[in-house]
Amino acid sequence: MANRALYRKYRPRTFAEVIGQEHVTAPLIQALKNGKLNHAYLFSGPRGCGKTSSARILARSLNCVNGPTPDPCGVCDSCVALAPDGPGSLDVVEIDAASHGGVDDARDLRERAFFAPVNSRFKVYVIDEAHMVSSQGFNALLKLVEEPPDFVKFVFATTEPDKVLQTIRSRTHHYPFRLIPPSTMVGLLDRICTDESVTIEQSVLPLVVRAGGGSARDSLSILDQLLAGAGDGGVTYQNAVALLGVTDSTLLDEACSALAADDGAALYGVVDRVVDAGHDPRRFASDLLERLRDLVILATVPDAAAKGLVDAPADQLERMTLVANQLGVATASRMADVVHNGLVEMRGTTSPRLLLELVCARMLLPAADESQAALLQRLERLERRLAIAGEGTLPAAPPAPVQPQGRTPGESAPQARAPEQAAGAPEPAAPQARAPEPAAPAAEPPRPTPPPVTPPRPAAETSAPSRPTPDAGTPSRPAAPVVPAQTPAPVSRPAPAATAPPTPPAAGGMDAAAVRQVWPQIVDQTKQRSRMVWALVQNATPREVNGDELVLAVKHQGEVRRLSDDKCVSVLQEVLQTVLGVRWKIRAEADGAPSGRGGGGGTGRRGPAPPQAPAPAPPAPPGGGGDWPTIAPVGGLPSAPASAPSVAPTSPAPANHAQPSAAPVSPAAVSPAPVSPAPAGTGLGSTTHGAPAPRSGGSAPAMVEDDDVPLPPEPPSDPMYDGFDPGDEPLDDEDEASAGRPIDSEADAIALLEQHLGARQID
Repeated sequence: MANRALYRKYRPRTFAEVIGQEHVTAPLIQALKNGKLNHAYLFSGPRGCGKTSSARILARSLNCVNGPTPDPCGVCDSCVALAPDGPGSLDVVEIDAASHGGVDDARDLRERAFFAPVNSRFKVYVIDEAHMVSSQGFNALLKLVEEPPDFVKFVFATTEPDKVLQTIRSRTHHYPFRLIPPSTMVGLLDRICTDESVTIEQSVLPLVVRAGGGSARDSLSILDQLLAGAGDGGVTYQNAVALLGVTDSTLLDEACSALAADDGAALYGVVDRVVDAGHDPRRFASDLLERLRDLVILATVPDAAAKGLVDAPADQLERMTLVANQLGVATASRMADVVHNGLVEMRGTTSPRLLLELVCARMLLPAADESQAALLQRLERLERRLAIAGEGTLPAAPPAPVQPQGRTPGESAPQARAPEQAAGAPEPAAPQARAPEPAAPAAEPPRPTPPPVTPPRPAAETSAPSRPTPDAGTPSRPAAPVVPAQTPAPVSRPAPAATAPPTPPAAGGMDAAAVRQVWPQIVDQTKQRSRMVWALVQNATPREVNGDELVLAVKHQGEVRRLSDDKCVSVLQEVLQTVLGVRWKIRAEADGAPSGRGGGGGTGRRGPAPPQAPAPAPPAPPGGGGDWPTIAPVGGLPSAPASAPSVAPTSPAPANHAQPSAAPVSPAAVSPAPVSPAPAGTGLGSTTHGAPAPRSGGSAPAMVEDDDVPLPPEPPSDPMYDGFDPGDEPLDDEDEASAGRPIDSEADAIALLEQHLGARQID
């Protein structure tokens, strides 16, 4: 009797004998038990996984004398005829669509399908390689498949179900087959070797399974080849390696050990032995990639062998575990990537050995990449980050000393803030709501006795000395220009909020200042990726870096919504990854901070600068105004609120009272009489030239801030025009002359232009 192939000899006879396809056989068995059978089935899956065998088992189950049943008896005429070694049946027709897929074959099948079966219950048509049927052939079968006779069943078997006409697929029950797991396949091969009474080394079975690729038919064909060439000692590992052309595990062990020890000589020695033995370099690279995969699994999952993730003999598993611990997950994964890319480059090459040696060189180089551009980009990124980190980690300037909460009336105005605002560029400060609290007046050091002035207070009136009236008995002014302090009654104020600690810089020493240095590069990179995002980023500024989050400041709320879009965030994250090598979250905020410049329409001078946080400021003098003061007309009664108390007459203002400067005045520019600067916040810094302060006998305007909270005295401000000299200020007689007339801002402005700039009005 002729020898039969193993895949034919051990073909399953029932659904219970089909291995690795329980997800298909279980529903079919239940459908046969319930008697719910469809007229057409579609079996799809890789080659050699049991599609055609299952179709024959289904036909056998349908035509059994005890059927339809999931367990054919195996003794009736139909079961014997449809057995794997049986002669076949006239009522079960197998058609190879690869050679019979034309429209004429479909028409012939359609004509013969309407004849009743000869001696069976059903006429079953098994169409193998169904994807090879032409569109015309499927169209010819469409009506028959949709409404066949009651005794006709169709089973379509294909490896490419997507190529089957959709109208055919929609009329069938689709069962997808899968590849058989290695553990199941090893058990099948071992059982067959036992049934064949052949001795085989256990290390050979994984080679057969790997060569079969999960296909039962292919694995049985390879095993049949090994059994056919086995000697008296059975199938040995060396014979299997030589016959299958796989790389010896010893060479793979030596190569991995050389990589773990960073031994280039040993690694290139293994390559030389592979080539001298006549092995294909591509196959060696493929087997090395498989071994690296096993090393990654072993390094990640210690009990990978027990879980079946790695299939190898015990002694080989011990060696592989040792090498995996030496390499580590990251290194083994990088080496696997290098080998994989090398395999792609080896396709169609004329010098596979050279490429294999280059792959080995890349694996030996730490963190190397096959792309020169990628390597240069990584080096540039590292250099940039090091430079930024070096600048970002410089020691910061010490914080400004915090001034005490209260200040006695005899103390002078804080001079530590003057250098900070010497440039005259005010900075915006967040307004703080403060509740005024009355306090008892404190004693002053000896100074000229002025007429008392009662400033307006919301709760209680507190006396404070006014400006001294110049007379003969007044002591002379000191030689050094000192800014005299206002002497309001001390007001109890809440302690200033503690300064928040600075946000620690992001990883690598990068903070908002460091990001702003490379922001032009980021904008340019964004332009190359998205013009829309580039247009938005042009108007954005890095505000701060909070851990792994970058906060961008924009002008409008609409830009916040656009920058928060997922597409914009993705583009910005890619650019930051390219330029800085970081993966940050992006958050946009509208920059709604108020402007820090005063709004008075004065004589070309800056408005009063707001106090800077967080240093606390001394109490404001009485009668202080807000940022936008209201100027009462001179010569009449002020329109004060009804709740504001009256103000006692004050002494005449000094000669320089009409100018809004609170800076110290040079002794040579004014009379020797003691001069006190105008109280901060009185609005003088925003009045027109020639508007004097109220004189004795008149009523001073009551200017109270909106929240009735006194403000600290403002630091000195610089003139807005060049050539300013304190001596140019108007004299007392000019102020006296203008005290009785109403303010004409246009006339005063013209007079100022004519006086200081030599301008002439054009009629």
